[in-house]
Amino acid sequence: MSGFEFIFSLFGLLLGLALAEGLGGLSRSIKASHKVRIGYSTALLGIFVSCDVVTFWMYGWSLRDLLPLNWPVLFGGFVVTGIYYVSTSLIFPDDPEEWSNLDGHFDKHSRKVLIGILLCNMALLTTTMALGGLPPVDIRSAVVTWSFFPVIVIAIALNKRRIVIACLIWLIALYPLSVLW
Repeated sequence: MSGFEFIFSLFGLLLGLALAEGLGGLSRSIKASHKVRIGYSTALLGIFVSCDVVTFWMYGWSLRDLLPLNWPVLFGGFVVTGIYYVSTSLIFPDDPEEWSNLDGHFDKHSRKVLIGILLCNMALLTTTMALGGLPPVDIRSAVVTWSFFPVIVIAIALNKRRIVIACLIWLIALYPLSVLW
């Protein structure tokens, strides 16, 4: 077993559990849809966080030859993947039937979720820069990589549902855009 395989056994487990937590919340909400309305805001937040978790997983793979097997990497990875898990668990309520619609739950927890995702991405960018240097600064990276941070900060700072929804739409659009461009 290589050092990366050892490191990523922990990261992969926690990231997989984060995705399972989000999907579990979604399935509980769908099962309760006769009593509760999920709403666009919660659905968009779930899509965004799922895309971000998968992207983090991909970045982990791309850094595989650069990550040393040591305590800071293992503990830092645990902290980041733990934040992903907690953030994902906050997207949907444990008991959706306690809510008439999930917009209220979104209003209560979306800021915490977005702060968690911002912290994870800041850690990823810092690690990537420390191990591989500064990402290129061109029009593509300005849109695909660098626009992420001000848009998520706007969503966190203003915390008004319409603005957060607009920011989530932009953030979600970055994932397919990064593939196509």
